[in-house]
Amino acid sequence: MDINKEIAEHTTQVEAIITKYLPKESGYQKTVMEAMNYSFLAGGKRLRPMLMQETYRLFDGSSDIIEPFMAAIEMIHTYSLIHDDLPAMDNDDYRRGRKTTHVVYGEAMGILAGDALLNFAFETACKGLMQDVGNPAVARAVQILAQKAGIYGMLGGQVVDVESEGKEIDADTLKFIHIHKTSALLESAMLIGAVLAGASEQQQRTVELAARELGLAFQIRDDILDVTGNTDELGKPVGSDEKNHKNTYVALEGLEKAKEDVKRYSESAIDRLKSLPVRNEFLYELIEELIDRRS
Repeated sequence: MDINKEIAEHTTQVEAIITKYLPKESGYQKTVMEAMNYSFLAGGKRLRPMLMQETYRLFDGSSDIIEPFMAAIEMIHTYSLIHDDLPAMDNDDYRRGRKTTHVVYGEAMGILAGDALLNFAFETACKGLMQDVGNPAVARAVQILAQKAGIYGMLGGQVVDVESEGKEIDADTLKFIHIHKTSALLESAMLIGAVLAGASEQQQRTVELAARELGLAFQIRDDILDVTGNTDELGKPVGSDEKNHKNTYVALEGLEKAKEDVKRYSESAIDRLKSLPVRNEFLYELIEELIDRRS
């Protein structure tokens, strides 16, 4: 089967799972629910829940315990995008080809929608916790979700990114930003899949390192597309990194070195996964396709 068609089919399946967990738009507070759902249903690759599911399958996971965690991680990713687009951050008016949440609902409601999605993500993950009370693997999955999204993960990377705007930084600082701001949620996705499927600690570490390298490749590719892509393909304005005085891999290392390192990191990630005693051919192809993407 054509890989793009296969990814599209998997995306449809993932979409059906994660949208089941969205809040019903009712009550006095329904505006924030509408804003949450507007953002969540804006499309996208559904990369994080898909990677979680495929890593779970890699280790022969078959229970529906994975489903609330798939929804939760996409909620966390969506909240981060809402806040990224705010005037105080990147001040972007468009994402995925349509107006951003704060443009449609106002800045205050945009902030609240992001806050609500973050909170609702953990309410959703706790459904998995209650589904298998007493299973330490499920408790561990909730802990991973929290840590990788917080000050030692995505949020920590965002802090250093914001503080570095308009300043010259070295390669180590930029790598810290990329590992925490981008890789952390990919690590969370794949590690939760491995943990819930019963992978050994050594196998979990291999998955975590592969996800880290995938995140680095993904972020560098994103930096490249911000220079070489176009608005129609990306669904958002190009050149926003330069506009916001962001430090990027392309600006620091140059376009050719950036392309080389995308290849190096992605190949290393796939090699790590292939070193495991289990296989998932779709997972390898998915990673390769994501790294070669044009949007």
